[in-house]
Amino acid sequence: MRTIESLGSLRSRTVIVRCDLNVPLADGVITDDGRIRASLTTIRELRDAGARVVLISHLGRPKGEPEARFSLRPVAARMAELLEVPVNFVAQTVGADADAAITGLADGDIVLLENLRFNAGETSKDEAERLAFAKQLATHADAFVSDGFGVVHRRQASVTELAAVLPSAAGRLVAAELEVLERLTARAERPYTVVLGGSKVSDKLGVISHLLERVDTLLIGGGMLFTFLAAQGHSVASSLLEKDQLDTVRGYLAEAERRGVRIVLPTDVIVAAAFAADAAHETVSAHAIGESSFGEAGIGLDIGPDSAAEFARVINESATVFWNGPMGVFEMEAFAGGTRTVAQALTDTDGFTVVGGGDSAAAVRALGFADTDFGHISTGGGASLEFLEGKQLPGLEVLA
Repeated sequence: MRTIESLGSLRSRTVIVRCDLNVPLADGVITDDGRIRASLTTIRELRDAGARVVLISHLGRPKGEPEARFSLRPVAARMAELLEVPVNFVAQTVGADADAAITGLADGDIVLLENLRFNAGETSKDEAERLAFAKQLATHADAFVSDGFGVVHRRQASVTELAAVLPSAAGRLVAAELEVLERLTARAERPYTVVLGGSKVSDKLGVISHLLERVDTLLIGGGMLFTFLAAQGHSVASSLLEKDQLDTVRGYLAEAERRGVRIVLPTDVIVAAAFAADAAHETVSAHAIGESSFGEAGIGLDIGPDSAAEFARVINESATVFWNGPMGVFEMEAFAGGTRTVAQALTDTDGFTVVGGGDSAAAVRALGFADTDFGHISTGGGASLEFLEGKQLPGLEVLA
């Protein structure tokens, strides 16, 4: 994969950088700046090399036209604070204002353009439309650096076509993410444990299938655990259940047994009367969820303390741990215990630990952990999962 070194001297050259600055916002305020922080290494290196840096990204899912709630303006302000240098923001992706801002850059200057997805060409299914938009973006640029790993699984103008119309290379974030993922799939030290959570089994099907031949233990928590319990014949009351995945899960359980892979399910669950932060709740056996005080109305919202302790024990005995998906509804304090215990176990183990981005990364930060407490916190989200499924990622293929 081409790296920044392949671009040669960057002094006085305009370099367009595809970042992943898709941060969560609440009323225009950034609630987790992890993706901004992750992008700084490449930006600082380019700036120090004398490049004229043009940053591009998406935020949210606008439908090809401007929406104020998805503006990158707050990101520019936060990035300027973190870099301690000005970051000019332009409320355009392409057009006269963007042209003027880019051509007016001096060596080391930084400009952030508005949300790429305000232009329909960014996500168009038509390759010609994507290419046309990419060429507009590239008008005043000398080189392209791809540094948004969270989008390299997409065929989008700023990911695939832009890399084809300019001299291109991977940024430091993309290179680091790829190194970690290759280590997880091809060079993991054993014992190797994968902790999977989040709401749905269907989101993790490919990952489970691909990792069964590579790992020693799978720990299952989050909303997806109830489909596993139901597949074993247990009642889950009103807990999240994907009935259409029951046969698939039974197949995974059988395949894991055949391969000698241990799948560890919770033995206890915290069940609530309703999906609410202040709902009455109690801890029950994972095999008797329907027998809680709330009967068939009960909803499982976290793994129980005994399960969390067992998960922590397995993690602490592992040489490699990959974690993707919270163990419960961590946003509600009453149901954050399982996620907190797993996160703490990852910080305590001597093994190589990877937090798989998305909700997991948000959870550890919300619960007070620092990024440096873990071996690696991925920004990859869906891209990381697709890599772990064994899929080819088009945004990486164009950099080969």
